[in-house]
Amino acid sequence: MLTAAAQATTGTLSDDAIRQTVLAGLEGRFTGQRVLVLIPDRTRTLPLPPLFRLVVDALRDARQVDVMVALGTHLPLSDEALNALVGITPGERATTFSHIRLLNHAWDNPDALATIGTITQDRVKALAGEVWHPSLGGDVPVRINRAAVEADHVLIIGPTFPHEVVGFSGGAKYLWPGISGPEMINVTHWLGALITVLHTIGIEDTPMRRMIHAAADMLPAPVSLMALVVDGGALAGIHIGSLFEAHHASAQLSAQRHIVWLDRPYRRVLSHAPAMYDELWTGAKAMYKLEPGIADGGEVIVYAPHLREISEVHGAHIRRVGYHVRDYFLKQWDRFADVPLGVLAHSTHLKGAGTYHNGIETPRIRVTLASQIPPEACAAINLGYLDPASIDVRDWQGREEEGVVYVPKAGETLYRMKTQ
Repeated sequence: MLTAAAQATTGTLSDDAIRQTVLAGLEGRFTGQRVLVLIPDRTRTLPLPPLFRLVVDALRDARQVDVMVALGTHLPLSDEALNALVGITPGERATTFSHIRLLNHAWDNPDALATIGTITQDRVKALAGEVWHPSLGGDVPVRINRAAVEADHVLIIGPTFPHEVVGFSGGAKYLWPGISGPEMINVTHWLGALITVLHTIGIEDTPMRRMIHAAADMLPAPVSLMALVVDGGALAGIHIGSLFEAHHASAQLSAQRHIVWLDRPYRRVLSHAPAMYDELWTGAKAMYKLEPGIADGGEVIVYAPHLREISEVHGAHIRRVGYHVRDYFLKQWDRFADVPLGVLAHSTHLKGAGTYHNGIETPRIRVTLASQIPPEACAAINLGYLDPASIDVRDWQGREEEGVVYVPKAGETLYRMKTQ
């Protein structure tokens, strides 16, 4: 059920429409309750600062409001970064918003997690179908940040975009992987990798979405969702209500706003990863969203001249295994069985589809990195290299008829063939 909704037929919503919708959907619904509000980090486009103030106002009669960044395995934010994320000054945090606790999720701290159930191996097998592989393991413990268990109500606030692992981001994804333990993170991401990006991204009903919805049903606290659709940095849609219905509505609007349907595939793409992706772990989204629109034998250049790091959290594992197609891992599983499944999923998501036969790996397309990561480091992780200083984006513009295209601010809009 939706308690409030607004979406623009064209363009974006007015400030007044946003305010009215937020207040209609939230005001008076959490009186006397302990509310845990989940928000994204800076790797998602969202006008969060004004929304933060609106939501705090709407929840003014709640007993306690905690705001937690649904980091997944991303690094925790400093106090300065937390303030910047929600658009408040240190002085405001100490006064106007002193009753609001700003929190980081800690996926790797067992004391911060609570186990609320199990997804059985049989359920995982049923979800995976013909792609099931023993690497998915046995029963999956469903662990989540204790704050979600101790709250009277969980309120998720976040945008919806096409997503490489679950089909569309948002909704219950803020619970798993957003504030979950490593088991659900690893298994859902690896299941998505087994199914592949091409058969997942931009599809609303996926096995991974079903898995996180099954986990959400185990949470003792009720969950509400403010699902947002962002276009050009502004809000095009707001859907507030129950977890599943609000996400469904936002995914439908996201499919209209965030998918570019192509008559023919591109040969070469200069995919410009914005500065909000500060390491390749997230900057790889500039590849994921383009892969379905690239011709066999084509190339995606992830253009990220600001980027210097592969991953602060997972870099050692990535440097060990490199980037490879799915079957490179599956057909040599004994070599990689000790690597976290989430890392292997990231690896094959970035490398894309391809084959591995008789010791020869054949990716469907080439992936080249144009960043501050040096050529020898790119070669060591099995990616191409292009000097970012050699790139003039003007050389890539206006060449769509040649199958050559420049994509500014890549990572949130999906490009795919009409025939897919």
